[in-house]
Amino acid sequence: MAELLLELLSEEIPARMQTRAADDLKRLVCDGLKGAGVGFEQARAFATPRRLTLVIDGIPASRDDVSEEKRGPRVGAPDQAVQGFLKGAGLASLDQAEKRDTGKGEFWFAVVTKKGGLTADALPGVIDAAMKALPWPKSMKWGSGTMQWVRPLQSIIALFDGKGLKGEVAPGGQMAPIAFGATTRGHRFLSKGAIEVSNFADYTTKLRTAHVILDPAERKAIILDGARKLCAEAQVGLHEDEGLLEEVAGLVEWPVPMLGTIDAQFMDVPPEVLIVSMKAHLRYFSTTKADGTLANRFVVVANNVARDGGKTIIEGNERVLRARLSDAKFFWDQDRKQTLEARLPALRQVVFHAKLGTQAERVERIAKLAGEIAKALPAVDATEVEQAARLCKADLVTGMVGEFPELQGVMGRYYALGEKLPAAVADAIGDHYAPVGPNDRCPSAPVSIAVALADKLDALISFWSIGEKPTGSRDPFALRRAALGVIRIVIENKLRLPLRPFVKADDLLAFFAERLKVQMREKGVRHDIVDAVLALGSEDDLVRLLARVEALQSFLSTEAGKNLLTAYGRAANIVRAEEKKDKGLAAKIAGAPDAALLEQAEEKDVASALAEVERVVKPALAAEDFAGAMKAFADLRAPIDALFDKVTVNVTDKPELRLNRLKLLNQIRATMDTVADFSKIEG
Repeated sequence: MAELLLELLSEEIPARMQTRAADDLKRLVCDGLKGAGVGFEQARAFATPRRLTLVIDGIPASRDDVSEEKRGPRVGAPDQAVQGFLKGAGLASLDQAEKRDTGKGEFWFAVVTKKGGLTADALPGVIDAAMKALPWPKSMKWGSGTMQWVRPLQSIIALFDGKGLKGEVAPGGQMAPIAFGATTRGHRFLSKGAIEVSNFADYTTKLRTAHVILDPAERKAIILDGARKLCAEAQVGLHEDEGLLEEVAGLVEWPVPMLGTIDAQFMDVPPEVLIVSMKAHLRYFSTTKADGTLANRFVVVANNVARDGGKTIIEGNERVLRARLSDAKFFWDQDRKQTLEARLPALRQVVFHAKLGTQAERVERIAKLAGEIAKALPAVDATEVEQAARLCKADLVTGMVGEFPELQGVMGRYYALGEKLPAAVADAIGDHYAPVGPNDRCPSAPVSIAVALADKLDALISFWSIGEKPTGSRDPFALRRAALGVIRIVIENKLRLPLRPFVKADDLLAFFAERLKVQMREKGVRHDIVDAVLALGSEDDLVRLLARVEALQSFLSTEAGKNLLTAYGRAANIVRAEEKKDKGLAAKIAGAPDAALLEQAEEKDVASALAEVERVVKPALAAEDFAGAMKAFADLRAPIDALFDKVTVNVTDKPELRLNRLKLLNQIRATMDTVADFSKIEG
């Protein structure tokens, strides 16, 4: 068994593309090997800012014969289709093909066998095809070439069993081909000259000597460990950010964490501004004091080993940061010269959506909706709700949000506090976008809840009204996120807020139901149990709905619940089977059975048990004691079991008795379906 080593060296690959590109390269080459009849044991892919590397172990020196089956046209198809099939399959005539009946007619089939041979002969073609198929989000041409690649390619290592493969990639135009070889280059600044390698172990060792850490996971560990150590020495805490760590690891081949200082003149700017500015524009890690507030230190990760211990690099980064934060401080100082109220007219010039008007018009809708929501919330100041709703979008026309759009809402809160507006109003402005993700906190203050719900419900109602609904692959206005936000706010705050008065479109209510199912499934709730409760149709109080779901799931986890579900299934199946035979039966068996026609003790016991269940369940449901309602159902198990053991339902010689017994079975179904549609529950 042999090893394949492939390295594609280029100019700097954007950090956000590296992981996906390495995975795609592995997938494409591995698929190519399988298609060529070449087996392997293990494949590993790596990426640095300048290279994609793939190593595949356990490849045999020779490849097996590969048989490929191709389906052709239907027997009797036009000659043109037949000839195209023969040409594509490499057959001389239909005598070399075979007819097969697929159940949808007879079709021509061809079995094409590709002879095996030396694996080394097949690999160049596999590599070339994989490189051409690699799906870069953005690519470019360079020089006079016509080849598309993420950045200009410099060299290609292609070694199999320690020997170079014969092959090349042609950039096109007047450019010379890039031949497969066994040489690479190390770090751009810390290494000189070509490096010749013989296998993967030799390759990684020599790259490390040349100041290149190949494995992104190792680079991340070096960055994190180094940053933590520097912060501990400076008595500050590192603000760990997995997304930023992933990106920074894709910017350096030899990571060297260093600690810099933020100029004191910028520390009165809101910390969110400093953090976003450092992260988004400069890829710096922020730090915190012991009390959790922002510290005046930052971590920068250099891609170099400085002779002066990093002094010059740190000073340069501090100088760049001062320039960046000077802009932020300018916006901060300028924005506070105008009140949020004074900015409202400018919202008339900001289009929210061509079919839905301006941000000013949207604010009017949000304010009206927030007022209606406030009426359903306890202990909420309607005046504060109205003020917060009117001002919640005002920061969109500030200089700071224009520079840092991700701070919308956050800056509005700071400006509101600076104007001495009520704290509840300021917090509602800051919270009204929340939650923006599954790990984001939910608003909990009454004013914040009202405005946050109004913002999300307006987006859903408005886009629904113009037919802009999410599809399986498309949700440009983040309506799924908005619906999940509404659900989380309602459930986490235990709000008794029926949605139907606000969401009148049935398909929008159904959309909420689907989002709820997704959320419940992620929490381990069975989807069929959610379906069973949703099937009641009238439930739009999410807190009550969730209580039903939890009670039902708890009941069905007991032995009594499982047995009763089986009994329900038997009763419902008999009724459904009879209803199929007699289309008018459903109307005939509606309502309670005739007590005078109950002959056997088992029938009477079931009727009596059902009456007792109804007596207990109705007030329990009214009191929202769903666990109590479920407990009452447990008493049905024994009499229903006895009924099926002793009573024949379809007594063919007594039509009235048969109909009455079907009524009894239907009553079992109807009684249980008052709490959930048990037919939706999988056994």
